[in-house]
Amino acid sequence: MKKIETPHGDIKILHEDDDILIIDKPSGLVVHEGDTTTEPTLADYLLKTYPDLAGVGEDELRPGIVHRLDREASGLMVIARNNASFEHLKKQFKKRTIKKEYIALAFGKVIKDEGKILFPIVRSRAGFKMAALPMSADKIEESKKGRLSNRDKGVIEAYEKSREAITEFEVEKKWNHITLLKVKIKTGRTHQIRVHFAAYGHPLVGDDIYGTPKTKARNKKINLGRIFLHAHRLSFTNLNKEKLEFVSELPNNLATYLNQQK
Repeated sequence: MKKIETPHGDIKILHEDDDILIIDKPSGLVVHEGDTTTEPTLADYLLKTYPDLAGVGEDELRPGIVHRLDREASGLMVIARNNASFEHLKKQFKKRTIKKEYIALAFGKVIKDEGKILFPIVRSRAGFKMAALPMSADKIEESKKGRLSNRDKGVIEAYEKSREAITEFEVEKKWNHITLLKVKIKTGRTHQIRVHFAAYGHPLVGDDIYGTPKTKARNKKINLGRIFLHAHRLSFTNLNKEKLEFVSELPNNLATYLNQQK
Protein backbone atom coordinates (compact mmCIF):
# COMPACT_ATOMS: atom_id res chain seq x y z
CA MET A 1 0.00 0.00 0.00
CA LYS A 2 1.32 3.43 -0.96
CA LYS A 3 1.62 5.95 1.87
CA ILE A 4 2.36 9.67 2.03
CA GLU A 5 4.07 10.73 5.25
CA THR A 6 2.79 13.76 7.19
CA PRO A 7 3.42 15.01 10.76
CA HIS A 8 -0.10 13.82 11.62
CA GLY A 9 0.38 10.28 10.37
CA ASP A 10 0.39 8.64 6.96
CA ILE A 11 -2.10 9.35 4.20
CA LYS A 12 -2.87 5.83 2.98
CA ILE A 13 -3.62 5.34 -0.71
CA LEU A 14 -6.11 2.46 -0.67
CA HIS A 15 -6.88 2.53 -4.40
CA GLU A 16 -5.75 4.41 -7.47
CA ASP A 17 -6.62 4.28 -11.13
CA ASP A 18 -6.70 6.79 -13.99
CA ASP A 19 -9.85 8.49 -12.66
CA ILE A 20 -9.81 8.38 -8.86
CA LEU A 21 -7.81 8.00 -5.68
CA ILE A 22 -9.26 6.51 -2.51
CA ILE A 23 -7.38 7.77 0.51
CA ASP A 24 -7.49 7.22 4.26
CA LYS A 25 -6.90 10.61 5.90
CA PRO A 26 -5.26 10.80 9.34
CA SER A 27 -6.80 12.93 12.07
CA GLY A 28 -5.24 16.38 12.48
CA LEU A 29 -4.69 17.03 8.77
CA VAL A 30 -6.60 19.91 7.17
CA VAL A 31 -8.12 18.93 3.81
CA HIS A 32 -7.49 22.20 1.95
CA GLU A 33 -6.30 25.74 2.53
CA GLY A 34 -8.59 28.24 4.26
CA ASP A 35 -8.36 31.77 5.63
CA THR A 36 -6.49 30.70 8.77
CA THR A 37 -4.47 27.75 7.41
CA THR A 38 -0.75 28.01 8.20
CA GLU A 39 0.42 24.43 7.62
CA PRO A 40 0.57 22.01 4.69
CA THR A 41 -2.80 20.49 3.81
CA LEU A 42 -3.99 17.19 2.38
CA ALA A 43 -4.27 18.95 -0.99
CA ASP A 44 -0.61 20.03 -0.77
CA TYR A 45 0.63 16.51 0.02
CA LEU A 46 -1.47 14.97 -2.75
CA LEU A 47 -0.22 17.48 -5.33
CA LYS A 48 3.40 16.63 -4.56
CA THR A 49 2.76 12.95 -5.17
CA TYR A 50 0.18 13.34 -7.95
CA PRO A 51 1.01 16.53 -9.94
CA ASP A 52 -1.70 15.63 -12.47
CA LEU A 53 -4.30 16.75 -9.89
CA ALA A 54 -3.46 20.40 -10.64
CA GLY A 55 -6.34 22.01 -12.48
CA VAL A 56 -8.85 19.28 -11.61
CA GLY A 57 -12.08 20.68 -10.20
CA GLU A 58 -13.39 24.17 -9.60
CA ASP A 59 -10.83 25.63 -7.18
CA GLU A 60 -7.03 25.53 -7.43
CA LEU A 61 -6.86 25.28 -3.62
CA ARG A 62 -8.96 22.10 -3.75
CA PRO A 63 -7.52 20.08 -6.66
CA GLY A 64 -9.64 16.98 -7.24
CA ILE A 65 -11.40 17.35 -3.91
CA VAL A 66 -15.11 16.65 -4.20
CA HIS A 67 -16.03 16.45 -0.50
CA ARG A 68 -14.62 17.29 2.91
CA LEU A 69 -13.65 15.59 6.12
CA ASP A 70 -13.13 17.55 9.33
CA ARG A 71 -9.54 18.13 10.37
CA GLU A 72 -10.11 16.25 13.63
CA ALA A 73 -11.75 13.26 11.88
CA SER A 74 -10.09 10.43 9.98
CA GLY A 75 -11.04 8.02 7.24
CA LEU A 76 -12.08 7.62 3.64
CA MET A 77 -12.16 10.24 0.92
CA VAL A 78 -12.44 9.95 -2.86
CA ILE A 79 -10.27 12.26 -4.98
CA ALA A 80 -10.98 12.92 -8.67
CA ARG A 81 -7.95 12.69 -10.99
CA ASN A 82 -9.56 14.38 -13.99
CA ASN A 83 -12.44 16.74 -14.65
CA ALA A 84 -14.72 14.07 -16.11
CA SER A 85 -14.41 12.09 -12.90
CA PHE A 86 -14.83 15.25 -10.81
CA GLU A 87 -18.14 16.10 -12.51
CA HIS A 88 -19.32 12.49 -12.30
CA LEU A 89 -18.67 12.36 -8.54
CA LYS A 90 -20.08 15.83 -7.98
CA LYS A 91 -23.38 14.78 -9.59
CA GLN A 92 -23.59 11.76 -7.29
CA PHE A 93 -23.04 13.92 -4.22
CA LYS A 94 -25.71 16.34 -5.45
CA LYS A 95 -28.19 13.50 -6.03
CA ARG A 96 -27.21 11.96 -2.67
CA THR A 97 -26.46 8.60 -4.26
CA ILE A 98 -22.96 8.36 -2.80
CA LYS A 99 -23.12 6.37 0.44
CA LYS A 100 -20.98 7.54 3.35
CA GLU A 101 -20.91 5.74 6.67
CA TYR A 102 -19.09 6.88 9.80
CA ILE A 103 -18.25 5.35 13.15
CA ALA A 104 -18.75 7.78 16.03
CA LEU A 105 -18.61 7.59 19.81
CA ALA A 106 -20.96 9.90 21.69
CA PHE A 107 -21.21 10.80 25.35
CA GLY A 108 -24.21 9.46 27.24
CA LYS A 109 -26.52 6.55 26.57
CA VAL A 110 -28.49 7.22 23.36
CA ILE A 111 -32.00 5.94 24.12
CA LYS A 112 -33.18 5.11 20.59
CA ASP A 113 -31.50 2.19 18.85
CA GLU A 114 -31.87 4.00 15.54
CA GLY A 115 -33.09 7.39 14.43
CA LYS A 116 -32.84 10.40 12.17
CA ILE A 117 -31.75 13.93 13.11
CA LEU A 118 -33.24 16.59 10.86
CA PHE A 119 -32.20 19.84 12.55
CA PRO A 120 -31.31 22.53 9.97
CA ILE A 121 -27.77 23.89 10.32
CA VAL A 122 -26.57 27.49 10.15
CA ARG A 123 -23.22 29.18 10.75
CA SER A 124 -23.13 30.56 14.28
CA ARG A 125 -22.20 34.09 15.26
CA ALA A 126 -18.84 32.73 16.41
CA GLY A 127 -17.99 32.22 12.73
CA PHE A 128 -15.89 29.06 13.05
CA LYS A 129 -18.76 27.08 14.55
CA MET A 130 -22.04 25.79 13.20
CA ALA A 131 -25.38 25.66 15.03
CA ALA A 132 -28.29 23.22 14.75
CA LEU A 133 -31.84 24.54 15.03
CA PRO A 134 -34.12 21.99 16.72
CA MET A 135 -37.24 24.16 16.26
CA SER A 136 -39.50 22.73 13.54
CA ALA A 137 -40.69 24.66 10.49
CA ASP A 138 -44.28 24.54 11.82
CA LYS A 139 -43.16 26.07 15.09
CA ILE A 140 -41.28 28.78 13.24
CA GLU A 141 -44.40 29.71 11.25
CA GLU A 142 -46.48 29.65 14.44
CA SER A 143 -43.99 31.95 16.18
CA LYS A 144 -44.19 34.48 13.35
CA LYS A 145 -47.91 34.97 14.02
CA GLY A 146 -47.47 36.01 17.62
CA ARG A 147 -45.62 38.78 19.37
CA LEU A 148 -41.94 38.06 18.99
CA SER A 149 -39.23 38.51 21.57
CA ASN A 150 -35.75 39.49 20.41
CA ARG A 151 -34.71 35.88 20.98
CA ASP A 152 -37.55 34.58 18.79
CA LYS A 153 -36.63 37.04 16.07
CA GLY A 154 -33.04 35.83 16.20
CA VAL A 155 -34.12 32.19 15.93
CA ILE A 156 -36.37 32.92 12.95
CA GLU A 157 -33.63 34.89 11.20
CA ALA A 158 -31.18 32.05 11.77
CA TYR A 159 -33.72 29.48 10.57
CA GLU A 160 -34.26 31.37 7.32
CA LYS A 161 -30.49 31.33 6.68
CA SER A 162 -30.11 27.66 7.62
CA ARG A 163 -29.63 24.69 5.31
CA GLU A 164 -31.26 21.28 5.36
CA ALA A 165 -29.21 18.60 7.14
CA ILE A 166 -30.09 14.90 7.48
CA THR A 167 -28.21 12.50 9.75
CA GLU A 168 -29.25 8.87 10.27
CA PHE A 169 -27.82 6.67 13.02
CA GLU A 170 -27.87 3.15 14.42
CA VAL A 171 -26.59 2.22 17.87
CA GLU A 172 -23.85 -0.41 17.70
CA LYS A 173 -23.14 -0.70 21.43
CA LYS A 174 -24.04 1.12 24.65
CA TRP A 175 -22.14 1.54 27.87
CA ASN A 176 -23.33 3.53 30.89
CA HIS A 177 -21.55 6.69 29.83
CA ILE A 178 -20.93 6.40 26.06
CA THR A 179 -22.62 5.05 22.91
CA LEU A 180 -20.98 3.65 19.78
CA LEU A 181 -22.85 4.68 16.63
CA LYS A 182 -22.95 3.90 12.94
CA VAL A 183 -23.84 7.18 11.21
CA LYS A 184 -24.94 7.97 7.65
CA ILE A 185 -25.38 11.48 6.31
CA LYS A 186 -27.63 12.44 3.42
CA THR A 187 -26.22 15.98 3.30
CA GLY A 188 -22.66 17.20 3.78
CA ARG A 189 -22.87 20.31 5.93
CA THR A 190 -19.82 21.60 7.78
CA HIS A 191 -19.39 19.71 11.09
CA GLN A 192 -22.79 18.09 10.47
CA ILE A 193 -22.41 14.94 12.58
CA ARG A 194 -20.74 16.82 15.42
CA VAL A 195 -23.25 19.64 15.63
CA HIS A 196 -26.24 17.32 15.19
CA PHE A 197 -25.26 15.01 18.03
CA ALA A 198 -24.37 17.95 20.27
CA ALA A 199 -27.84 19.41 19.66
CA TYR A 200 -29.31 15.95 20.26
CA GLY A 201 -27.73 15.99 23.71
CA HIS A 202 -24.85 13.61 22.96
CA PRO A 203 -21.63 15.45 21.97
CA LEU A 204 -18.95 13.29 20.38
CA VAL A 205 -16.08 12.06 22.52
CA GLY A 206 -13.07 14.32 22.01
CA ASP A 207 -15.07 17.26 20.63
CA ASP A 208 -14.28 20.41 22.61
CA ILE A 209 -15.85 22.79 20.09
CA TYR A 210 -19.39 21.43 20.46
CA GLY A 211 -19.04 19.75 23.84
CA THR A 212 -20.46 20.89 27.19
CA PRO A 213 -18.26 21.92 30.15
CA LYS A 214 -18.85 18.44 31.59
CA THR A 215 -17.84 16.57 28.42
CA LYS A 216 -14.85 18.86 27.89
CA ALA A 217 -13.61 17.92 31.37
CA ARG A 218 -14.07 14.26 30.51
CA ASN A 219 -12.18 14.75 27.24
CA LYS A 220 -9.16 15.93 29.24
CA LYS A 221 -9.20 12.71 31.25
CA ILE A 222 -9.74 10.50 28.20
CA ASN A 223 -6.98 12.35 26.30
CA LEU A 224 -7.64 10.87 22.84
CA GLY A 225 -6.08 13.92 21.20
CA ARG A 226 -8.80 13.90 18.55
CA ILE A 227 -12.53 13.49 17.93
CA PHE A 228 -13.92 9.96 17.87
CA LEU A 229 -15.26 10.22 14.32
CA HIS A 230 -14.04 8.00 11.48
CA ALA A 231 -15.26 7.78 7.87
CA HIS A 232 -15.60 4.01 7.75
CA ARG A 233 -17.34 3.13 4.48
CA LEU A 234 -17.69 4.83 1.08
CA SER A 235 -19.53 3.58 -2.01
CA PHE A 236 -20.27 5.16 -5.40
CA THR A 237 -20.14 4.41 -9.13
CA ASN A 238 -17.11 5.19 -11.27
CA LEU A 239 -17.05 6.52 -14.83
CA ASN A 240 -17.48 2.97 -16.13
CA LYS A 241 -20.73 2.70 -14.13
CA GLU A 242 -19.19 0.10 -11.84
CA LYS A 243 -20.23 0.27 -8.19
CA LEU A 244 -17.22 0.54 -5.91
CA GLU A 245 -17.15 0.18 -2.14
CA PHE A 246 -14.27 0.82 0.25
CA VAL A 247 -13.90 0.22 3.98
CA SER A 248 -11.44 1.65 6.50
CA GLU A 249 -11.23 0.14 9.98
CA LEU A 250 -10.82 2.26 13.11
CA PRO A 251 -7.35 3.71 13.73
CA ASN A 252 -5.43 1.93 16.51
CA ASN A 253 -5.94 4.61 19.17
CA LEU A 254 -9.72 4.59 18.72
CA ALA A 255 -9.92 0.79 18.64
CA THR A 256 -7.75 0.57 21.76
CA TYR A 257 -9.98 3.00 23.65
CA LEU A 258 -13.08 0.96 22.75
CA ASN A 259 -11.43 -2.28 23.86
CA GLN A 260 -10.74 -0.73 27.26
CA GLN A 261 -14.44 -0.09 27.93
CA LYS A 262 -16.34 -2.39 30.29
